Amino acid sequence: MSDVPEYQYSESGTLCHVAYLVKPLERSLGPLRPGLRVLDMGCGNGVLSGWLQSRGCTVVGVDPSPSGIASARKNYPEVRFEETIITRDLAEDLGEAPFDLVISTEVVEHLYAPRDWAIAAFRALNPGGMLVGTTPYHGYLKNLAVVLSGKFDSHMSPLWDGGHIKFWSPATLEALYAEAGFVDITWRGAGRLPWLYKSMVMRGIRPH
Repeated sequence: MSDVPEYQYSESGTLCHVAYLVKPLERSLGPLRPGLRVLDMGCGNGVLSGWLQSRGCTVVGVDPSPSGIASARKNYPEVRFEETIITRDLAEDLGEAPFDLVISTEVVEHLYAPRDWAIAAFRALNPGGMLVGTTPYHGYLKNLAVVLSGKFDSHMSPLWDGGHIKFWSPATLEALYAEAGFVDITWRGAGRLPWLYKSMVMRGIRPH
C-alpha cells in the first residue's frame, strides 16, 4: 500500500488562491501593530506569513510539507520557517516565547487530531492572545444545498488522497475552541452567499 503523496505547494507569491479570505481575515485580525508576534500554523508556501511580515509582524511559520517550507524559505527569507507537525507543545518545541496571534488557514479540516491543533494554539499564546482559524463552512443550509444539488459524492469524496477528513460547522468548531480554553469566540463567513459560505473565519481569545 503506497503512502499518501505529499501536497506539492507552488511558489506563487500572492494571496490570489485565498483571495476570498483576505477581507474576512482582515476584519477578524483587526489592526496589526508593528512587532506583533505571530505563529502561522500550517503555513504552506509561506504566502500568508510573508503578507503578515510585510505589515511589520514578527512571524514564525510551520508546516509538515517539505516543498511548502522550501518555497517559503526561498520567497520570504526574513521569516523563520520550520518543517514540523503540529503538537500540543509546538511553541516550546520551537524554543519560542509566547505569541500574540496564532493564525491557521484551511488546516484543521485535514487533521486526525484537531484537539492537538487547538491546544497547541492556546499554549502558544500570551494571555489575551488571539487564535484566528479558517476552515470550509458546513452549516445546515449549505449541507442541504449540497445534497439537493446531487454533488454530495464530489463534495464529500473519500477518494481524495490527503483531502479533508473533518467537516466543521460553526457550532462544532466553536466547541473545539471552547474545549481548549478560548473565550469570546466569534465567527464570520467568507466567500459565496450568506449561509452558503465557502469558508468561515473563527476567532477566539486566550483569557488573562
